[in-house]
Amino acid sequence: MRREDLADLSLFLAVVDEGGFTRAAKKLGLSQSALSHSLRRLEKRLGVSLLTRTTRSVAPTEPGQRLIETLRPALEDVARKLASLSDVREEPAGLVRITTSQHAAHTLLWPVIDRLTAQFPGIRVELHIDAGLTDIVAERFDAGVRLGERLEKDMVAIPIGPKLRMAAVGAPAYLAKRGTPKKPHDLARHACINLRLTSARGLYAWEFEKAGRELRVKVDGQLVFNDMDLIVAAAIAGHGIAFMLEDRVARYLADRSLVRVLEDWCEPFDGYYLYYPRRGQPSPALTLLVNTLRYEK
Repeated sequence: MRREDLADLSLFLAVVDEGGFTRAAKKLGLSQSALSHSLRRLEKRLGVSLLTRTTRSVAPTEPGQRLIETLRPALEDVARKLASLSDVREEPAGLVRITTSQHAAHTLLWPVIDRLTAQFPGIRVELHIDAGLTDIVAERFDAGVRLGERLEKDMVAIPIGPKLRMAAVGAPAYLAKRGTPKKPHDLARHACINLRLTSARGLYAWEFEKAGRELRVKVDGQLVFNDMDLIVAAAIAGHGIAFMLEDRVARYLADRSLVRVLEDWCEPFDGYYLYYPRRGQPSPALTLLVNTLRYEK
């Protein structure tokens, strides 16, 4: 389609919408003669009369009405597409709802959200802390953050953090009294501090890997918590061996409040990913958050 064709079609709709050449010319800032010339040019190219003209008004002919029914939806669709492009250019705004684990929220999400919300006052963020696997579509979340091995299917997944490692740890006094486990199955002879999973309502089976061999070990002990801070406190107090992400206990390993065991059975694994449904276009606010969080390996 030539540029003048599109212009003439738009002017034709303007005349119809305004009910005449005089009002259309005034609204568009054109002379009536220029508008009339445009319509005659369009009718000549199409080979049909589009408007019935009287001294008081104009009305579409039968071919003109058919053209209107075809043209109007197409131009409205173009207008919507242009508006969506305009939204991208504008400053991101709106609510972004994310479900995430507590660890990811504190270590990865909050530092970025702190900065972006200060820079873009129109962005609002809701973080829902959940240790389980929330259905982000059913619960109407914009995105979720989970470990790579726990990602839902049919999702766009963006890495937002480095590889992670687990750490089995105990207080020096406890290990001096009970001994140091050399392999995962030795944990059966130890007091272990268990984590109860909120979603499955079961106890977390400790996951180990060495040279491609994977083990899931169910442990036992006097204490069960669903809070990692309490598990750390109990380990430091000498109640047994705990198992958690390495960075949670890094400072206690540094000051020797805790000692690592079974380190050779704790290999790195894929870290956190932000994921969202493939269908639909992410909002500008979510797109900004994704691009800022994206981790380059």
